Amino acid sequence: MKTVVRSEIGLQMSNNQDSFLILEGEFPVYAVADGMGGHRGGHVGSKMAVEAVKRTLEGHAPDESLLSACFQKANEDIFLRQAQDANLSGMGTTLSVLWEKADSFLLGHVGDSRCYLLRNGVLSQTSTDHSLVAELLRGGVITEDMAADYPYRNVITRAVGTDRVVTADISVLDKKLGDRWLLCSDGLTEYVQAPELLKFMSEPHLNAAADLMVGKALHGGGHDNITFILMEVDA
Repeated sequence: MKTVVRSEIGLQMSNNQDSFLILEGEFPVYAVADGMGGHRGGHVGSKMAVEAVKRTLEGHAPDESLLSACFQKANEDIFLRQAQDANLSGMGTTLSVLWEKADSFLLGHVGDSRCYLLRNGVLSQTSTDHSLVAELLRGGVITEDMAADYPYRNVITRAVGTDRVVTADISVLDKKLGDRWLLCSDGLTEYVQAPELLKFMSEPHLNAAADLMVGKALHGGGHDNITFILMEVDA
């Protein structure tokens, strides 16, 4: 698997509250987390989440139960940590994890950090946003045009570490030569919409594609941290 990573602080933030993880080996793991909870809590939460992924999954073959347990472990760690430190009250994080084997991926997901697949010129979002806007869209309460400017579009309805128990969406996704995958925080998708993602991800070279995506997000305002892992199945 070819991979390119970008993690930018953006133009308006004083620190980077995103974290990412790449574990190489027989069963590679890729993860992106977008923390929340004040100046310090966001960074701590996202870092704790990817550390829990590393501890739980490294060296193991992909397994749905283990991936689900990984989210529970991250959730428990973060929830207990903020209970012990008042400065971290309200801390939580999104978490999206791709776990690779020979012919497929496991995807685990909580929050609104997205996973996309580009296959044969068609871009699809393989994760479901756990956000207020997404729920309103799915319920037909608002339209796509309304969602772009909805005042509460950054409110998420599920996060790791904010409650005693969390339920991750777990799915099995097939893997094909030439596929391109993207794990990203909402600092990217806030400014780079699906038609532009399709265009940028179709660039022949991954580094060029990544540079275009970062440039577009920064040009659009760069109000949030921008973190993503862009991958191509090459064997």
